[in-house]
Amino acid sequence: MAFPALSLLATPALAEGTPSISLPGVSISETRVANPLAGSNLLDGSALARQRAAVSDTAGLLSQVPGMSLFGAGGVSSLPSLHGLADDRLRVQVDGMDLVSACANHMNPALSYIDPTRVASIEVFGGITPVSAGGDSIGGAIQVRSAAPEFAQPGQGTLIRGQAGTYYRSNGNGRGANLALQVAGESMSLRYSGSTAQSDNYEAAQAFKTGLVPATTVRRPGPKEVGSSQFKSLNQAVDLAWRLDDHLLELRLGSQNIPYQGFPNQRMDMTRNTSEQANLRYTGQFDWGKLQARAYSEHTRHTMNFLENKLGNAASRGMPMDTEGFNSGALLKADVNLSARDTLAVGAELQRYRMNDWWDPVSATPGMMAPNPFWNVRDGQRDRADAFAEWDAKWSSQWQSQVGVRAGTVRMDAGRVQGYNTMAGMMGYGDPANPSSIPGAFNAADHQKTDTNIDASAVLRFTPDAERSFVGGFSRKTRSPNLYERFAWSTNNNMVMNMINWVGDANGYVGNLALRPETAYTASATADWHDARRQQWGVQVTAHATYVQDYIDAVSCAAVGKACPARTDSFVNLSFANQSARLHGVDVSGYRLLSGAPDADHLTLSGQISALKGRNADTDSGLYNTMPLNVKLALAYATGRWTHTAEAQFVDAKTDLSKVRNEQATAGYGLLNLRSSYVWNAFQVDLGIDNLFDRLYASPLGGAYVGESPKIWGIPVPGAGRSLHANVSVRF
Repeated sequence: MAFPALSLLATPALAEGTPSISLPGVSISETRVANPLAGSNLLDGSALARQRAAVSDTAGLLSQVPGMSLFGAGGVSSLPSLHGLADDRLRVQVDGMDLVSACANHMNPALSYIDPTRVASIEVFGGITPVSAGGDSIGGAIQVRSAAPEFAQPGQGTLIRGQAGTYYRSNGNGRGANLALQVAGESMSLRYSGSTAQSDNYEAAQAFKTGLVPATTVRRPGPKEVGSSQFKSLNQAVDLAWRLDDHLLELRLGSQNIPYQGFPNQRMDMTRNTSEQANLRYTGQFDWGKLQARAYSEHTRHTMNFLENKLGNAASRGMPMDTEGFNSGALLKADVNLSARDTLAVGAELQRYRMNDWWDPVSATPGMMAPNPFWNVRDGQRDRADAFAEWDAKWSSQWQSQVGVRAGTVRMDAGRVQGYNTMAGMMGYGDPANPSSIPGAFNAADHQKTDTNIDASAVLRFTPDAERSFVGGFSRKTRSPNLYERFAWSTNNNMVMNMINWVGDANGYVGNLALRPETAYTASATADWHDARRQQWGVQVTAHATYVQDYIDAVSCAAVGKACPARTDSFVNLSFANQSARLHGVDVSGYRLLSGAPDADHLTLSGQISALKGRNADTDSGLYNTMPLNVKLALAYATGRWTHTAEAQFVDAKTDLSKVRNEQATAGYGLLNLRSSYVWNAFQVDLGIDNLFDRLYASPLGGAYVGESPKIWGIPVPGAGRSLHANVSVRF
C-alpha cells in the first residue's frame, strides 16, 4: 500500500489515548485516560479549545480519538463511527440525555444539539464499555458534557464571569459567534450560553461534477461548489445550579433553531429543526458513596424539503416532510463503597420515545402526491427500561477488575399508515383498510414488539510498574432496531423509498417488522508504555475484535419477501435483514518530546495509526462505510505564548465495499493543515490553513453526492478545498 502525496487534514490529528500535561498553550498530547480501567479517552481543556477554531460540528471534535471516524452529513450533523460501528450502534449522550434522531435521514443526531463552543469535555469509551455507560448499543459510548457549575468561594461575594468569541472561515464564507455569561454566589449559580454558526456551500479543490443537465429555473452550483452543503444553526442554554454542603441540584434548559441545513449525500435537505430540552440532575455525596438522579425531556420538530440546489424546478413545492418527536428519560444510580477494595455501582434507567413522521400533500386535488398526508410512521413508540450492576475491585496496587451486567427491555409499537390517496398505482398504494394493498398489509400486521436484552462486561487491568499497563476484557452488548428499521413500510415507488436513508448512499430502503435485536461479542486488549511521569514519550496499542449476531444489514427486497420497483439509475432499493458480521482492527498511538522540556519551549511529535476490517459473514461482502487504513501525524512547537502545529493525515483507498449497496470506491489521499495559537492572559487567537495544497479528495465515509438535481450515481462527496480560518476569544 502506498500513500499519495501530502495534501490536507480536514480536522486536527494529534496524539490519542495518552495523558495531557497542563502547559501555557500546548499539551504533550491531546487526549488523556479518564477511566484507566475502562480505557476511556477524555478530551477537555486545550485539547478542545484549539479544535473549536476549525469546526462547527461537535462530532468533529472527536477526530483525535483512536479508531474514530465520521459519516458525512450536514455541516453540524456528522455521525460518529467507532471501530466500524456508527450512529444508533453507539450510545451518545449529551449532558446525560439519550437524544434520539427524529428523522428518516438522521439529520438531527444527538451531537447536533450542542454547539462545540459549549462543550467542556468529551469522554469516549472505545474498548470494553462498562455496562453503566452502555445500554441499547453494540459499539462504544460517547459522553459529551457542558461546563460544570461554578460557585463563589466563601467570602468572595458575587462571582461574575464570561466568555465571547467569533470566527471566520474563507471556504464557504463560514462565520459564527458565541457568548457565555455566569453569575454565582456561594450556593447558587446561573449561566447563559448562546451561539450561532452559518456557512454557504463550500467549494472542492477542483471541478468534480460531470454530465449534469443545465437548468435555468433555479441557481446551479458552480463546477467546484458542493451543492446543499450550506447551513445555519442557533443554540441557547440556561443552566441553574444550587449547592448545599455535599448536595448539588442542576437544571439545564436548552433550545435549538436550525432554519436550514443542506445534505450533499441525502436526497432531502433540512428546512427547519427546532428543539426544546429540560434536564434536571441531582448529585449527593454520602458516607457510603455517591447518589445520582436525572430526569430529562426533549421535544423536536423537524421538517425536510429540497433547498435550491436540489429543487430542479423553482415552481415546484418539492416534497414536504415532517417529523415530531417527544423524548423523556430518567436515571437513578448509586456508587456504594463496600470496602477499601470494592465499589458497587447499581442503577436503573427509563426512556420513553414517541414519534410521528408524515408528509403533507402538495395539492388538495387527488393526484400523485395528494390529497391526503402520507403517513411514514404513525404513533411510533419506543420505550426502554434497564437495570444494571457493576463491581469494581482493586485487588492490589497492580491488579484491578471490573465486572458488570445490564438487563433491559425495549417495547416498540406503531399505528396505522396510509398513502397520499387510496388509488392503486405509483403513489396511491390503495385502500389502507384493504389487506391486499401495501398500507393495508402493514396495518393488518402485528406491530407490537418487545425485546429482552442482556449486556455483560468483564475487564482486568495489570500495572506492573509506573511505565507499563495492560488492560483486557470481553463484553456482550445488544441493540434493538430503531423505529424506521422496523416500521418504514412503503415499497412501490422509488421516490418514497429514497426518503428512508440515514447512511448517505442515496439508495432506497423499506423496514422489516421481523427484525431481531443485534448482539455483539467484543474482545479488546490495550498495552500502554510511557515514561514514569508521562511527559517524555508514550505508546499505546489497542487490538479489538467483534462478532455481531443478527447484525442488521441491507439486503435485496426479494430476500425478505418484499416487491420493490426495479431501478435503472445504478442506485438500488433495499430492505433490512438480520445477518452476521465480523469486525477487527488495531489502533496505535504515541507521542515523543523531541527537544526542550514540558514547562519550557519544546518540540513534540505525535501520531496514530488505525486499521480496520469489517465483513458480512453471511455474504462475505465488505461492511458499508468501513474506514480504510489511516495515519495521523502532528508536529507541534511551543514557544512562549505561541503554539505552532503542522498536522497531516493519510488515508488509503477504499476498495472493500458493500456490494448489495453498490457502494462507491474512493481513492487514497494525503492532507495537511497548519495551525497557530496565541494566548495572552484571557485573550486567545487561533489561525489556520486547511488543505494547504488545495488537493481534491473524497472521504471514504462521505457518501454518494446527490447535492443537486439531477442525481447521478458515481460521484462521491468531495472534501473541502483550501480554507483559511481565524478565531478570536476572550474571557472576562
